Amino acid sequence: MAEIAIENDEYEKAISILRELTQLSDEEYQLINKNIILNNIGIAYLCQKKYANASFYFQESIKNEKDSIELIGRYNNIANLYYNQYMDDIAINYFTYAYDLSKKVKLSPNTTVPSLFRRNNKILEEKYISAFNMAIVEENRKNFQKSLDYLKESASWKDSLNNQNNIYAVAQKEKELAVAIKQQEVDLLQVENELKETQRTIFLYLAIGLFLFLSVGAYFFVEKVKTTKIIAAQREALDELNMTKDKLFSIVSHDLRSSVNALKTSNKVLIDNLKSKDISALENLLQKNSNIVNGAYGLLDNLLNWALLQTEQQYFHVEKLFLYVLAEHVSYNYRALMSDKQLVFENSISKKDVAYADRESLKIILRNLIDNAIKFSKQKGSLRIYTRTTDKSYCDLVVEDTG
Repeated sequence: MAEIAIENDEYEKAISILRELTQLSDEEYQLINKNIILNNIGIAYLCQKKYANASFYFQESIKNEKDSIELIGRYNNIANLYYNQYMDDIAINYFTYAYDLSKKVKLSPNTTVPSLFRRNNKILEEKYISAFNMAIVEENRKNFQKSLDYLKESASWKDSLNNQNNIYAVAQKEKELAVAIKQQEVDLLQVENELKETQRTIFLYLAIGLFLFLSVGAYFFVEKVKTTKIIAAQREALDELNMTKDKLFSIVSHDLRSSVNALKTSNKVLIDNLKSKDISALENLLQKNSNIVNGAYGLLDNLLNWALLQTEQQYFHVEKLFLYVLAEHVSYNYRALMSDKQLVFENSISKKDVAYADRESLKIILRNLIDNAIKFSKQKGSLRIYTRTTDKSYCDLVVEDTG
């Protein structure tokens, strides 16, 4: 998984996976080479150009490494680390270590065994890379003849690698042929076994009959258990719906009581003014009643949305909200009630303050707070909404009254 992540340039993901592997027990490390894990972490950091981290893990990976083939690759990795930082003198030393070590590693004469074939491939690949790196080093030194010699040597190892792959492919074909011949012998034995199998057919049918009988019994038992669970789940869902219904009635009565009471009071004043035929006062009262009705309609609409949300017919939608605008919108429906009690209202929320929340849910909270603030405030009191910052990610939204 980590190597796939590195190939897809997902280096942090690869490092996270590999660091978990560094915490394995000693017994578990019998199945995997810890130095390979450390080396791969170094490669991931090298690809991110985090050279200090890469250097640490590369150095850790070679401390207890005894496999010469793996050491060649590690030295080349460290060399590339310094080469990328333009520290050529140090890089050349490691390239040379890798090349000298590659010269000492011998190939196995037996290439038919898969494990030995893979090891030979690894040796040839490291020899090719080491010779090629030395060619680049000598080219940078302007030693073009040496560079050419190393290039020829790397090409030779590349050809050997390709030849070995071809030889292995031929060996695989021979193995497949041998397997096909063996399969013919197996087919003959299978015919003999089929003759013997006929003798067991009667016992097999008896076993199948018993199995079917037990299966039918088990099926009906499982269906009964499933039906019981469905009934219990439906009962639980019904209880939840009843709780939601009770909660909805509670919120409806709380949110609409204030609007209906204000409308009742206003209508009483309207009737008194009809007798006096004060047109100006009547117009103001009608406008006030219209505002109260519009506010009540908005409350009902919001409560409908809330009910849909509670019954999972509508999703809880978090969005970016400007708190000043939201507070203005909610408080507008209560201006008539504030006017009746001669309350001074002030919205001091900064117009830059934003919150991430569900709009309708936040409106319900603000309506409850504002409604209570008006209810418990005395005549000619004050009501203020403002924000105060607590840290970089959060702020307090405060509804403050003199009640």
